[in-house]
Amino acid sequence: MKIAVINGANINFTGIRQLDVYGSQTLDKINTKIVTETENIAKLSSIRLDLHFFQSNIEGDIINFLQQCHHKKFDGIVLNPGAFTHYSYAIRDAVASISIPVIEVHMSNPHAREDFRHKSVIAPICRGQICGLGYNSYSLAIHALIKINLEVK
Repeated sequence: MKIAVINGANINFTGIRQLDVYGSQTLDKINTKIVTETENIAKLSSIRLDLHFFQSNIEGDIINFLQQCHHKKFDGIVLNPGAFTHYSYAIRDAVASISIPVIEVHMSNPHAREDFRHKSVIAPICRGQICGLGYNSYSLAIHALIKINLEVK
């Protein structure tokens, strides 16, 4: 099962910025933890999990990668758009144009933060949203995508 984990604007600065919100783990360490935890989930589900990590602060790069996921027949996408969550109709349209289940994730809880963070333009076209659970949001999303794919087969 091929799953992409896509991180948007400023997620590469975890472990550096707003430690009280995002924690002290770098993105590389978070990705390593995601691999370790999801390998265990995959073993329990008797599937081979192939994770692909991508991060960009550039909206168009994220759109291009989403389209590549479509062409390369990915089974699921975990998307943390970062600040693009609140205004990127271009990323929203790219997610809407592919037939891959996408789960939006956030390490922080945007609903408990500033008012402008309460609305996601991307969430309504995603399969679901998981937020506020730190890096565990990613692992839970991957677990959900595994379950979704097993139900389809």
